[in-house]
Amino acid sequence: MSASLHSIEQTSIPGLLVVSLPVHGDNRGWFKENWQREKLVSLGLPDFGPVQNNISFNARVGTTRGIHAEPWDKYVSVAAGRIFGAWVDLRDGPSFGERFCLELGPDRAVFVPRGVGNGFQTLEPDMVYSYLVNDHWNDRAQEDYVYLNAGDESAAIPWPIPLAEAELSEKDLHHPPLRSVVPMKPQRILVLGADGQVGRALRQALPDAEFAARNDFDLTREESYRSRDWSAYRAIINAAAYTDVEGAESNEGRRLAWQLNATAVSRLATIAAKHRLTLVHLSSDYVFDGSQEPHPETEPPSPLGVYGQSKAAGDAAAATAPRHYIVRTSWVVGDGKNFVRTMAGLAARDASPSVVADQYGRVTFTRDLAAGIRHLLQSGAPFGPYNLTNSGPVTSWAEIAAEIYRLLGRDPQQVVPVSTADYRASRPAAPRPERSTLELAKIEATGFRPPEAFAALRDYLSTDPVCGPLAAGSPPLTVSGGPTQ
Repeated sequence: MSASLHSIEQTSIPGLLVVSLPVHGDNRGWFKENWQREKLVSLGLPDFGPVQNNISFNARVGTTRGIHAEPWDKYVSVAAGRIFGAWVDLRDGPSFGERFCLELGPDRAVFVPRGVGNGFQTLEPDMVYSYLVNDHWNDRAQEDYVYLNAGDESAAIPWPIPLAEAELSEKDLHHPPLRSVVPMKPQRILVLGADGQVGRALRQALPDAEFAARNDFDLTREESYRSRDWSAYRAIINAAAYTDVEGAESNEGRRLAWQLNATAVSRLATIAAKHRLTLVHLSSDYVFDGSQEPHPETEPPSPLGVYGQSKAAGDAAAATAPRHYIVRTSWVVGDGKNFVRTMAGLAARDASPSVVADQYGRVTFTRDLAAGIRHLLQSGAPFGPYNLTNSGPVTSWAEIAAEIYRLLGRDPQQVVPVSTADYRASRPAAPRPERSTLELAKIEATGFRPPEAFAALRDYLSTDPVCGPLAAGSPPLTVSGGPTQ
């Protein structure tokens, strides 16, 4: 008995994979690498992180174990004997009810994704059946099982030994037919910070996600982390943060900034690692001192103020999760208090604002930021840090303000450029990076090309529910400094 190489074959059920295993035999018996992570992952098997190995011994031919869909992934194989395996997709979706059958011996294994029903019938005596799972069994998990009657006519599983002659458990005899099965729901995405600008944009980009505002999930309270059933999720998007750059320099603000931007992220990373979740963490150009341009993802952090320091610490914490995307962005504009709305309000009053002209970067509209995050999650892009802003020329705040005035039919010359030093002389201000331009080559290499910043600005001004009325002469919006999420 032998096979030369590992190989993986996709079946008619999405995600259900058949693995061919080399079996090396001689006069003493045989040997195989039943689970070899590096080889199998390189061939396309999900890196599903097994935590428990179960073995089932079945003495008699015809022993039949019914169709059970479990809330975790499985890797099933045979250590001795042969079986007839049957799998039925019991997940909510277009492939619900799809069936696949295969005779299985020591030379093959099957990867069974969460929600696909798994059953088998023994073809030889003293059969030993092994399966790796990526979650620990517990009573609560069993409540999420989905069952199918092994003799269901619509599934039409061609059992080699008729079920009337086979040996089944009493429970398996009374499981429901396919027409009565409630499909297993997919694992969800949890978005934290749902009431911020990025969170509101993510509601549009990911309508099927679960959104938690501070009242739903307080990042400062231990109970928020303990009370969640994390097995219900496949990803966490952390769009929550302390973003008051000036406030972070105060005693109270410093504590809050570190608590929300660093300590909370560390807790989320620990949860993501334990439950094999993907952690998407929103970061900032403020983790850099602005001394070079553009900033690549590989640049070491060099934050200037408390806000940037706490965000840099959060980045380091997020990176401890094996499956993570650290999404660094800059100059965020969305549904909330922001620079564009402020300038539109001043333009409506025909005012002449003084705007900093020696800080450079690119604006990021939350609609495009949310689309980029969705792309990372859906495309299977390699994990790690990504810069994500709108594209196009590098501009100053003053140039953006002038463009807003021009697009709203006002004279761009009304915008008065000032230096950062002059701006700070008249008001307290925390240190800010002079150059915030983030290099976009890495995100673009994944197939996502952010829209050009001034084109996105034009779209924002024409569709934003606040900027339109402001341009017609409504009272201006209160200025709010600092990055906002």
